[in-house]
Amino acid sequence: MDREFDVLGQYRTITSKLKRRFLKKPNVSESSSQFGALAKELKRQDCPQYAGFCSLAKARCENTLSNATGEVEALTEAARLFLEAEKNCVELKCPAFEEHLTEAIHLYNQAIKIHCAQGNSALGACLCLEIGDALRYMNRPHEAMVHYQHAAELQHQNPIDALQSMTLVASCKIDTGDFDGALSVLTEMAYFAEERGSVSQPHGKLQGPYQEILAHCEIGRVLLLMLLQPTPQRIRPQHAQILEKYSEGNVTGHPVEFMNKDLFLLLQSVVMVCQEGDACALQDLEKDLWTYLNPEQQHLLHLITLKMSNKEH
Repeated sequence: MDREFDVLGQYRTITSKLKRRFLKKPNVSESSSQFGALAKELKRQDCPQYAGFCSLAKARCENTLSNATGEVEALTEAARLFLEAEKNCVELKCPAFEEHLTEAIHLYNQAIKIHCAQGNSALGACLCLEIGDALRYMNRPHEAMVHYQHAAELQHQNPIDALQSMTLVASCKIDTGDFDGALSVLTEMAYFAEERGSVSQPHGKLQGPYQEILAHCEIGRVLLLMLLQPTPQRIRPQHAQILEKYSEGNVTGHPVEFMNKDLFLLLQSVVMVCQEGDACALQDLEKDLWTYLNPEQQHLLHLITLKMSNKEH
């Protein structure tokens, strides 16, 4: 308790130095350094929320000094400290009003705005991803996807990075059970990858990471369509075109150049089996297809199998 009062005393002492006095300007730079030192000491003592308040005070000093770089660094540090305090509450299952999380998000947003104002949108996007990952870790996919979407928007000049952020948006939608929304995001990604990937490529042929992204989108869209099972009247034209590639009429063809042939044939079998409603055959295919899929895609395939099995019973 004495230590806590000593900390409050130090904070007040530093703050009092910032008050204007007759014929004497406050030494804001010195106060900024002292707030920073106090924040480090409180962080060392495992008091992240109090350290966060000191880092925030340091950011205000840097703002007074018109030092945008120092301000954004202090804001980011404060945001991370409040986020750490929130994670501690979550892990310890302490009753809370999420005030630490609210403050962390507010400070992250402030830091992102400063980065963008300075023309550092890439650094702003990194912070968007950082808070998005933290929210997803705390099982808040609805909130996380907003920040992932913001990251993708800030990364418009770096298409590969933007596509990776959009992948996280799609994953959050799957986490929340918004399969139609995930399908829309993956479709948007596929068009974007084709458009940007074909630029400056010989004969417009996609190469490298764009092929991997398109394969990821294709697998996800096929699985989501099998899970959603839209009627012929309600299916969108672009999605109907996808299923056409995997229809029974293409048994000998391989119209997806960016995908492994064995994987294509297995997905084609999944589409045909789902259209026939054969749950047992799908369970056999699930074993063969499993090694080609990432955990999220495996989850979707498992949901399809469960849905078909329930229909049979």
